[in-house]
Amino acid sequence: MHDRQTVSLDSLRARRGDDTAGHVFLVLITGAVALAFLMVGAVGLDVVIEAWDILSNRLWDFLASPSSADSTKAGVVQGIRGSILIAVIVMLTFPIGIGAAVYLEEYADDTWLSRLIQVTVRNLAGVPSIVYGLLGLAVFVKGLDGLTGGRSVIAAGLAIAVLVLPVVIITAAEALRAVPTPLREGAYGLGATQWEVIRTQVIPAALPGILTGTVLGIARALGEAAPLLVIGAVGFYTTGNQDFVEQLRGAFTALPMNIANFARLPAETWRGHAAAASVVLLVLVFLINLVAIVVRARISKRLGR
Repeated sequence: MHDRQTVSLDSLRARRGDDTAGHVFLVLITGAVALAFLMVGAVGLDVVIEAWDILSNRLWDFLASPSSADSTKAGVVQGIRGSILIAVIVMLTFPIGIGAAVYLEEYADDTWLSRLIQVTVRNLAGVPSIVYGLLGLAVFVKGLDGLTGGRSVIAAGLAIAVLVLPVVIITAAEALRAVPTPLREGAYGLGATQWEVIRTQVIPAALPGILTGTVLGIARALGEAAPLLVIGAVGFYTTGNQDFVEQLRGAFTALPMNIANFARLPAETWRGHAAAASVVLLVLVFLINLVAIVVRARISKRLGR
């Protein structure tokens, strides 16, 4: 018996050692990852070099100054404010996406209707963002102008929220699906109801994955420019002196619009502004991802994973 086990282990090691295709595949995917990092690093380095003059000489002034036609005074404070407001509006809609995922995974029966909804959600995740801009223009700008104020940050936030909701639903559903079945069965065996199982066992276990989906949604919301162009975000001047409610319902801008507008200007002096605004947007997305990673790590540690 011992000799058979030894022969079996030796044969497994021999097969593992002769796995030429596996080694080739490992080399290929390692090269692909290295190439991707190299390309991203090259682009990031080029942007930082282009923006270095502004970042080193007037960083705080650039962050705190409003838009201006004078390149020596122009800043992105209004774009930062608009991007943060849009991100907040998008985050307020995340419970809808998470609730939809919970319903589809935990409550909905496996019928043709539920399968159709799931396929539709996955297809919506791949729709070009310009289409959501047209939807926002028709629904939130023109149809609900009495509520949103027309071409406003509320309309932009709602349009981008519709854009990222399919991503949130898909990632949340995958996280819920990955929760081990014995965890549910053990809770049911102790007499818990379905809602108690979902609330106390399933959602806490899936929370790290759900958080990943929300971070992806926020990152995409911060970087989208096409819906803002269609809805009517301005490139420079905003109603910065109005109160908060009037700012939500008035003209607005965001960092992607600042970048696009700086890049369109013909003067060479504005190229550094576009690069600097890009660095600000990247840092903002990085900080949001960093907060999410820390929160996810703490949740996973609390759950013992």
